Amino acid sequence: MQVIFESRHPQGGALREEALRRVRFVLRRLGAVVPRAKVMFTDINGPRGGVDKHCLLEVKTEKSGVLVISSLASDWRTALDEGLDRLVRALTRTLHRQQKPVRGRLVKQDAETL
Repeated sequence: MQVIFESRHPQGGALREEALRRVRFVLRRLGAVVPRAKVMFTDINGPRGGVDKHCLLEVKTEKSGVLVISSLASDWRTALDEGLDRLVRALTRTLHRQQKPVRGRLVKQDAETL
């Protein structure tokens, strides 16, 4: 899986390796359906503080297309963790929707009696 990191803020850039490691760890089981992920950190307010750290997660999947999750928090680590939590829930939900139900399938015994 290819993970791309972008940040224009120096403190966000310092978290690059940790963010890449977290994304790979969280998406390790979904790596077969997620060939590319992108993490972007931005600081909305600048140095004023507050809940202004923005984490944008963009995931390209094989069948579902692109999934984008945005998260705001007071620090980047929290924004990343909350965004990854929402991303995994959304990915699993879309993957379950794509699976066809197993209705009307004949069991081997039933097929032999017909």
